[in-house]
Amino acid sequence: MTTIEIDTHGTVDIDSIDPDIVADIRKFEVMLARHLGGEIDEDVFKVFRLANGVYGQRQGGHNQMLRVKAPYGAITPQQLDRLADISERYSRGWGHLTTRQNVQFHYVQLEEIPSALWDLAAVGMTSREACSDTVRNVMGCHLAGACPHEVLDIQPWAEATFRHFLRNPISARLPRKFKINFSGCVTDCGQAMFNDVGIIAVNRVTDDGRTEAGFRVFVAGGLGANPHAAQAIEDFTTREELLPTIEACVRVFEQAGNRNNKLRARMKWLVDELGFEEVQSRILASRRFLLASATWPGGIPRQVLLAGDSPAGSGTGPRTAIGQGVAVSLNGTSAYARWCEANVVRGVANGTVSAVAWSRLGDVTAAQFRGLAALVRETDSTIRITNRQNFVLRDLSEDQLTVVFDRLDALGMAQPGAELARDVVACPGADTCNLAVTQSRGLASAIGEALEAAGLAEVDGVRTNISGCTNSCGQHHVADIGFFGAERRAHGRPAPGYQMLLGGYVGNEQAEFGRKALRLPAKAAPEAVVRVVGRYASEREYGEAFGRWLERSGGVEALTAELSDLDVFPTPEENADFYTDFGETGPYEVELGESECAS
Repeated sequence: MTTIEIDTHGTVDIDSIDPDIVADIRKFEVMLARHLGGEIDEDVFKVFRLANGVYGQRQGGHNQMLRVKAPYGAITPQQLDRLADISERYSRGWGHLTTRQNVQFHYVQLEEIPSALWDLAAVGMTSREACSDTVRNVMGCHLAGACPHEVLDIQPWAEATFRHFLRNPISARLPRKFKINFSGCVTDCGQAMFNDVGIIAVNRVTDDGRTEAGFRVFVAGGLGANPHAAQAIEDFTTREELLPTIEACVRVFEQAGNRNNKLRARMKWLVDELGFEEVQSRILASRRFLLASATWPGGIPRQVLLAGDSPAGSGTGPRTAIGQGVAVSLNGTSAYARWCEANVVRGVANGTVSAVAWSRLGDVTAAQFRGLAALVRETDSTIRITNRQNFVLRDLSEDQLTVVFDRLDALGMAQPGAELARDVVACPGADTCNLAVTQSRGLASAIGEALEAAGLAEVDGVRTNISGCTNSCGQHHVADIGFFGAERRAHGRPAPGYQMLLGGYVGNEQAEFGRKALRLPAKAAPEAVVRVVGRYASEREYGEAFGRWLERSGGVEALTAELSDLDVFPTPEENADFYTDFGETGPYEVELGESECAS
């Protein structure tokens, strides 16, 4: 047995680790030593460390953010235990779940990155290509394999895609980052519609009357400061041609993407430049001749053949409503009953149920990581990270729900939060990000507190998402209520502010981006949310989605006018709090560092 000592944390059995991960870490150790020794310039080393999932923080020095990939949100109890260890050994005692199903740890010192990577490798986890101009973490619906609506179980397809592109030369140095996402049905809980490649499982009826399951592949979606909805390459892509289609998309982007201006280097800008028909034509032509390539991934992937991709099935019971805008009827009086109504998905043919473990602001403490690991083992269930920064336990039985609730309650993760107003999503913001201009996490916390105080935290059918800048890491464009940070000036002073958006939506093979309402002082944003959610709760018709209510109520313009009294800054003498951001003690000022998002 070959072992390596990890600082003071014991040893790791190298022979038990994937040789490719071992090679990654060995190279990182060599490159880091050369960089610290002055042999490799900072700008060159930055590109290298980003490709290995290591971001610099706004605090400077050797403070780093380490991003760990969890393909389609999949994670094991052993890995949860190790994430707890990572949070205590190298970070702040807690990790952060992202909207792309990664786990991030902040304030990791650069010199300790190799040790953290060895610790992760010992449980089969990697940060390779979690950042930089690569194919990023491959996402997938967190209910895949347990969803009452799915056409296909996309888990093995996402796994095959993740493995195909990891360390693949064609995807390692792209013009810009490239994001791939899977959903098992048109409900699109995986949010395929705003990715570079988004895959949705669909059925078609063949000429002989059979129903065939396959995919609809969408391309060139994206958020950021200029959101674009993805467009379908063709009506139907067979299972045999799915991976070749995805590789063709990556190849076209690698060949034609803008390498001179990273601000216009995403797939969406390629469509703007060439036109969709030209991009579509190139993708289909690339796929046609891909058979001659050494990397041709045609046919049914091995992962799918081994695991199978049959849908879970709806069963004979009720099909629980899922997706954005669903109605969640909370009638129970006990905490357990209300949790079941909001956080439990039933109706799968094999009799299993799934339950959401709510993570406030996407933050998970070491104790919570370990508690979840123990619960998964105790119930013999599986667990996934969701794109709303929560966990979902799957493969449960009905009689296990009381135990699951009790364990989650002890961990502080049993609030009925799934698809309710209290489930506010936020990026890390100015806490650690170089580009953020506001403390988005602080606003998310303040909104949650304001909704709780107003008795509106359990209103269903309304999502609030927050980003600390225009880049939409918090996915503000596709939320019913969205905010992105913006510097304001009032009475000669800088002040934290937000642009409010209303009416975003993703699902049913469409992405509607929120329309700008009004700009607000940061400290007025919680009141704005309370007013909007309060009106929606009192005026909506039974089961009415937020977007339909918004349209019926006069649209964004009408609500903007009603909220206009909130866009007022008192003088610093009248209320100095308006000139201090959430969680800060000193006067607000924008402190932007060098962007690593486009490095």
